[in-house]
Amino acid sequence: MSGPIDPWFARKGLALLTDFYELTMMAGYWKEGRIKQQACFNYFFRSLPPHAGFSVMAGLGPFLEYLEHLRFNDDDLAYVASLNMFEPAFLDFLREFRPTCEVHAVPEGSLVFPFEPILQVDGTLFETQLIETALLNFLNYQTLIATKAARICLAANGEPVIEFGLRRAHGPDGGVSGSRAAYIGGCTATSNVLAGKTYGIPVTGTHAHSWVMSYPNELDAFRAFARLYPERCVLLVDTYDTVKSGVPNAIKAFQEMRALGVPVRPAIRLDSGDLAKLSKIAYRMMRDAGLDDPLIVASNDLEEDIIADLKRQGAKINAWGVGTHLITSFDCPSLNGVYKLVAVKENGVWAPRMKISSNLDKATDPARKELVRYHNADGEPIGDIIYRAGEPWAESGVITGRHRVRPHHEAHLPEPAARAEALLQPAFRDGRRIGDPPPIQEIRARAQAQIAALPDEFKRLRNPEIYHVLLSTDIGAMKDAMLDNPDLA
Repeated sequence: MSGPIDPWFARKGLALLTDFYELTMMAGYWKEGRIKQQACFNYFFRSLPPHAGFSVMAGLGPFLEYLEHLRFNDDDLAYVASLNMFEPAFLDFLREFRPTCEVHAVPEGSLVFPFEPILQVDGTLFETQLIETALLNFLNYQTLIATKAARICLAANGEPVIEFGLRRAHGPDGGVSGSRAAYIGGCTATSNVLAGKTYGIPVTGTHAHSWVMSYPNELDAFRAFARLYPERCVLLVDTYDTVKSGVPNAIKAFQEMRALGVPVRPAIRLDSGDLAKLSKIAYRMMRDAGLDDPLIVASNDLEEDIIADLKRQGAKINAWGVGTHLITSFDCPSLNGVYKLVAVKENGVWAPRMKISSNLDKATDPARKELVRYHNADGEPIGDIIYRAGEPWAESGVITGRHRVRPHHEAHLPEPAARAEALLQPAFRDGRRIGDPPPIQEIRARAQAQIAALPDEFKRLRNPEIYHVLLSTDIGAMKDAMLDNPDLA
């Protein structure tokens, strides 16, 4: 599949997916005659989720879909008029509005780090302001979930992770968007059928306890399910008693199918109890019964630390169903992504802008930008440099820059670079996205390849190494001067 339109976008009715103050600012720009003022905004986040050494960028495809279909329809304008805040002529202006901005973005599925310009928007101040809230909504959540999924998959160490989170997700859109992001982050499948239809994600599942309880006995329930779905039969064995009832009855159902000549793989799911202990017992019972290569799926409020601990205990689990903790990013419910003005065009020349704060870490980095990633001779990323747009940048060798919080301090990447890669790529221009939407499988493959290339010290579940992100000498000097003289900002 090549990126189908979401059910929500098919209505083409998301113009009001915004904060009210965006509308008041837009009306102000219109009233003040500033609608043609050119501006540049950057999207970035300030910190990684707890214990993470990287983030996986996700949500770009749906955002570009939203932007391509951004229109104020009659219902939207009737509602805005009912607020009694805006002039009829402004509403007429909204009716004719079509996006003309230019978007450069890091390709979806790429690894990204704090304070990097992940997405850059050039356009009129009017439209670059309008899209702020929706952009943050699309990118913050999906990047958060893709990152959580990547950590869980790292803990599973190559074993399949299935996303089970729809029923605990924050509404239908949270469920579908979360399934999309989880697949990009590394999950192999989802239980969410709508996400499967919309994005081409593999779908899978077992059965509920109610299936077993609806039959006169557990064995009859297992026999029926195995008979109906012999090629995808995973039996839930903890409805009554996992060891005394569930596993023995599952074994019997599998043996009967094999006796009939059906080559069914013995597969069970554990959803409660001591998963490490029960998986070892179930594995031994199935092997003793002559059932080789059993598939043991575990679920029940799993997350990366629990999975890592179960593996440390030698659990005989080889597939993982993860729901609540993944789809809600339970330990970190939001990504602190922001969208900040970095330049305006004055007399045909881009003038840098910078937000100054008493908290130096929150002072923004000025100017339109390019983002360059450097790799060593082994292909591993060694650090990123944030350059001013149009500024020359080194292709290899010792790479120097400035510390972003102390921009008067020179710094350098930890080892010489063998290759440089420009990350911000053209994504949207003249009202249309550039190129065909990549299949989600391609986006997922990019994430998996970049995670594989990242050195292990950045992938630890606790106390990962901090990835180097520096300002160029040019932007560093500019920022230092603005900090010393706020009138320049």
